Amino acid sequence: MAMYPVDPDRVIEMAWEDRTPFEAIKTVYGLDEQGVIDLMQQQLKPSSFRLWRKRVSGRKTKHLKLRHPDVSRGYCPI
Repeated sequence: MAMYPVDPDRVIEMAWEDRTPFEAIKTVYGLDEQGVIDLMQQQLKPSSFRLWRKRVSGRKTKHLKLRHPDVSRGYCPI
């Protein structure tokens, strides 16, 4: 498990990507879903945070267990 220092800009980018699951962020940066939510709330404007929460709530691709088997990887090349 590779863990890197938390880069808020990179975590925000990964969190906005539809096909990057929260588990990938945890693997790379050690932040679980609640940690990502907290970071997003601290770093984004309130309106942007609300938009992001609305976008990812219930999105199956953000959780590995809910993903369709045909979705094998996210966009991020690292």
